[in-house]
Amino acid sequence: MSILALFMLRVRFAPSPTGFLHIGSARTFIFNWLYARRHGGTMILRIDDTDVERNTEASLQSIYEGLKWLELDWDEEYRQSNRLDLHRASAQQIFAQGLAYRDFTPAAAPAQSDGAWLANPGMRELSAAESDRRAAAGEKYVLRFRVPRESEGGEVAFQDLVYGPQSKTIADLEDFALLRSDGTPTYHLASCADDADLKITHVIRGQDHLSNTFKHLLIFDALGCTRPQFAHLPLLVAPDGAKLSKRRHGPVVSVTTYRDAGLLARAFINFIALLGWSPKDNREQLSRAELVESFSFEGVNRSNAVVNFTEEEPFDPKALWLNSQHMRSMPATDLACYVAQELAHDGIPVPFPDPWLVQAVDLLRARYITLKDFAQRGLPYFTDEVVMDATSLERLTSPARVGLGTLASRLAANPEFTDATVEAALRALAAELGLKPGVLINAARAALTGQAAGPSAFHLFTIIGRDRAISRLRAVAE
Repeated sequence: MSILALFMLRVRFAPSPTGFLHIGSARTFIFNWLYARRHGGTMILRIDDTDVERNTEASLQSIYEGLKWLELDWDEEYRQSNRLDLHRASAQQIFAQGLAYRDFTPAAAPAQSDGAWLANPGMRELSAAESDRRAAAGEKYVLRFRVPRESEGGEVAFQDLVYGPQSKTIADLEDFALLRSDGTPTYHLASCADDADLKITHVIRGQDHLSNTFKHLLIFDALGCTRPQFAHLPLLVAPDGAKLSKRRHGPVVSVTTYRDAGLLARAFINFIALLGWSPKDNREQLSRAELVESFSFEGVNRSNAVVNFTEEEPFDPKALWLNSQHMRSMPATDLACYVAQELAHDGIPVPFPDPWLVQAVDLLRARYITLKDFAQRGLPYFTDEVVMDATSLERLTSPARVGLGTLASRLAANPEFTDATVEAALRALAAELGLKPGVLINAARAALTGQAAGPSAFHLFTIIGRDRAISRLRAVAE
């Protein structure tokens, strides 16, 4: 057992249900998960849903949907909205120590992004008696953290597991809100109170939260709890360096877009993990177990990670390549299960588990990139639909069509139907007709699949099946 495990390592992923599951958020979840599983720790999902005005049920379900697709579990789950009493008690604890004060600035004053108005310097020095009197009279106020100005020249510092030593002078920190005027907690208070109560040992989040950490350290100290360690992750950016956003870059930044495009969750996780991190041996294709074994913050880069895509090709070529590699290397039965689900989603029911389906998937996977290919390019194998491409039509010459009609009759008369018997019948017939075997082979492939290229033509017969193969040969001959 590692030293970290002895200290009961606990990490959390804390999404806000204000939108879809962003691929940057998914990477944060994945890195938390890998770190927890690497060290035998606890993985916590905490829905940070205190922003009532922006929260939506659709967003919450989108988050669950994306996480479910990733097939990564978590050990505990909480919702911040069920913990408001804890947040208010934490605020009261800080206030009782004189580390916070009431700010009665009128609600018409300029507001911050968290809904609390900007600090009024005069409120900081308001006497306790006057503050109590105005509060008792029902006057609205924001509860604000009293940054210790007596320590002018001092600083707040911590060691980030990715970015190294970080510090900020006290003079650069404003008195920030803990409770809004309606009594609801701000992000800073709710996040820290929950982290403290849940005994979070490592806060792993995006680099855009690094500036918040200095305020959070003050809250942890005020609550008298042990500071967690922090690891801030580089941001994901577009090819032009802009931060990825749905408004600017469209659905490509949503996790479910990759799912709907036919990517395997294991390949997506592999791809996302390599955005801003690399193993010591620089491998690219890694299984989930290999990712867990290899993950460490020493491998996380400090520079932003680029997701490469264009308007014509919305998916990073690395993601597609990794998906093709995982499809080729995973057990055929496992892949067949995902293919069956993809086909069923497209209204194409196939039997699973079934040896025929596993064989078909194993035959086709070397030529396909995503699960969608099975439901699109693979239609002739799983349905009665055959659409001829131009090259296939060219191969169905008059002599070839005559030969395919005769071949159909001979296959129908032979009780055996195997790769070997099909090959023997086809080659013998080509010799009788004075045709090169390749002429009949290419024509047979065209007749069976409508495609000019594909797997071994003889194996095609047995995968497509005796009755369907004979029927398609006769249809072309007629």
